[in-house]
Amino acid sequence: MLKIHDATRKFGGLTAVNQVSFGVDAQEILGVIGPNGAGKTTFFNLVSGAIPLSSGQIVFNGVNTGGMAPHRIAHLGIGRTFQIVRPFGELTVLENAMAGIGSRFCTNFVRSLGLYQRRLHLDEARELLSRTHLLPYQNETARNLPLGLLRRLEIARALALRPKLILLDESFSGLSHKEAASLVDLVRELRRDGMTVLLIEHNMQITMDLCDRLVVLDRGQKIAEGLPASVRNDERVIAAYLGNDD
Repeated sequence: MLKIHDATRKFGGLTAVNQVSFGVDAQEILGVIGPNGAGKTTFFNLVSGAIPLSSGQIVFNGVNTGGMAPHRIAHLGIGRTFQIVRPFGELTVLENAMAGIGSRFCTNFVRSLGLYQRRLHLDEARELLSRTHLLPYQNETARNLPLGLLRRLEIARALALRPKLILLDESFSGLSHKEAASLVDLVRELRRDGMTVLLIEHNMQITMDLCDRLVVLDRGQKIAEGLPASVRNDERVIAAYLGNDD
């Protein structure tokens, strides 16, 4: 579904992502892990079009997304969440979901909210909130939600795009054990429904239990790729996380 060929991003003299290559299969849950500063979020920004590649290629379902604007990439079927939650704070939970649905039809935010009056789209928004266990909070102002529900709201808004691939950027960060376990169940449900998931997560227990495969970045470079059990025992990965005396 997703093919990364020598993806590179430079900021002046700093190379944040350096010739990273790997593929993501349909309906796979693939984790991108690595120590702080490894280039993980920069990589997500490249896939979603938030920043352009310096060199290399990203191909999604046969389409080269290089140079595409983020909204065009989203319309191809890539949704994402952010490390720092960014709801429309003054809108209700339902209106946040409606804004995501409206973005499929127009790029003007006010017109997107105008779709609120369409019964079909309103029903779809409530279905998304039910799917993410947010329906009881549909009339709450988004800024009043606790972090665990805000992270679910970001996922609901991303799902409103009807993506084939969803990028989860530290969606488990800051959650209680119970909240994290519930979110793991949701991610597995998404995969069962046909979704492909690419996630960044620092909680190694979650990544080991949830992901089919792992890609490890360190200082912008891919240092390992494979099944969680093999990656966990890779000497390069251990050195990246724990340091090396040499």
